[in-house]
Amino acid sequence: MKKTLHPTYLNQLPLLIIAMLILAIGCSSDKGKRNQSDREAPDLITDVEPIERDFAEIKQSGVLRMITYYSSNTYFLNQGIEVGFEYEMIKEFARENNLALEVVIVGDENPFELLNLGEGDVIAANYTITSERKKVASFTRPYNIVDQMVVYSADVGNPPKTIEELAKSGIPISVRRNSSYHYRLQNLIEEGYDIEIDLIEESFETEASLVQVANGNFLATVADDNMFDAANRYMEGLLQGPVIAESDTIAWAVRQNATDLETKMNQFLYKHFRFSEDRDTPRRSTFLNVLRKKYFEGSRQMANYYNPDWNYQSLGIISPYDEIVKSVSDSLDLDWLMLTAMIAQESSFNPDSKSWAGAVGLMQVLPRFVETPYEELYDPVKNIREGARIIKEHLDHYAYMDSTNRWAFSLATYNVGLGHMADARRLTIDRNKNPNEWEHVSDSLIRLMQRRYYQDARYGFARGIEPVKYVEETMNRYRTYQAVIALAEQQQQSGFTNSLIPGFIRRQ
Repeated sequence: MKKTLHPTYLNQLPLLIIAMLILAIGCSSDKGKRNQSDREAPDLITDVEPIERDFAEIKQSGVLRMITYYSSNTYFLNQGIEVGFEYEMIKEFARENNLALEVVIVGDENPFELLNLGEGDVIAANYTITSERKKVASFTRPYNIVDQMVVYSADVGNPPKTIEELAKSGIPISVRRNSSYHYRLQNLIEEGYDIEIDLIEESFETEASLVQVANGNFLATVADDNMFDAANRYMEGLLQGPVIAESDTIAWAVRQNATDLETKMNQFLYKHFRFSEDRDTPRRSTFLNVLRKKYFEGSRQMANYYNPDWNYQSLGIISPYDEIVKSVSDSLDLDWLMLTAMIAQESSFNPDSKSWAGAVGLMQVLPRFVETPYEELYDPVKNIREGARIIKEHLDHYAYMDSTNRWAFSLATYNVGLGHMADARRLTIDRNKNPNEWEHVSDSLIRLMQRRYYQDARYGFARGIEPVKYVEETMNRYRTYQAVIALAEQQQQSGFTNSLIPGFIRRQ
């Protein structure tokens, strides 16, 4: 199976609340220790020769890999479900091109190195197009225009209103070294402004920096205006400062040799964002306007994200049903995170969900396959028990396989049924392939959508693309959950607790 995260980075997943927890503790002691020599540190963008992987290879693999950060506007988990402005944009592109989507989350790692090494195919992280970045990657047409602005902590008395006043104030501006904000501040220094730059950890993406400013751990940072507007609705302690750059264009980054992928993405983005003839007023599609409202204009979802009473963003918690899933999984010797990934895939954690085929509840159990009365299948505990029992039976059926194939076959069977799986394995044998390898059987499942293959199959036509995507997406989500929990447990073992997590400040 394909990896969601490069193995090297599995234990470095920048779960936002954990990054804030770790760094908040050390921020105060680090203030004032960085000097002018830090400003001259070498850029983190290095010269890595890009691999050969363009749109044709991506289509052949069936998977598009998105490199991004963990934050409320790029990608995060909302009660176990993957969301985020960048995530939903890329997911729509993947859907239109019949691709599954993997998410590669980075922290201290250089995303451009990951891109050119082939660990991902596109960087979607609210990135400004800069001359420095264009040296190592190509950028799509823009999908947003923003202004860069200084944001002060409320602890700053009489905050500077202009760049000139800022230069005279001596207030350090906390930014990441290879960010567009850092480049712009360096340009201002070259223009003669005596601005003090406080270089911070690479895991501090913009949202995490704003949290630190709101808490008074940083005196100032730089943010795009739309991100400041969103954060300012839910965080107390942020003060707007001067604009330092106007009309920056935001775009996706791809490898310089991935020209076909860039073209495909440009065609997609042209439908959703373009300039008017005078280039002063951008025109956005309904789809893009809905996403902007959802993530940047005070949606309920963002309010929940910053709500200190919202337990599901707490350290190590995936969904509202964790305890039930753990209990059921323990009783059947199942992996509770895999069961959670199945629930996310089946019902998006909606206990009242019902499919067109009559499957109901969290795990979309078909009433005809269980003895539990129909109405009781909407009870989360009973539904999870029945779904777990069924997947356990499938795992037992494929017990002779290795772990990866065993789970892949069991998940596919849960989705499409034993009959179609048997047909796919027989077809795999007919093709002189291994019927115990998911890679070969998944190809046969897709072939069962073609008349020349399904006309001789015992169970006939199968919409094989559905179980193939089901397995891929469930396994991808499972690996994401694994990484989140692993890092959460690591921090808890270090003595950190949920009550220490800073930054979840709600405006009254």
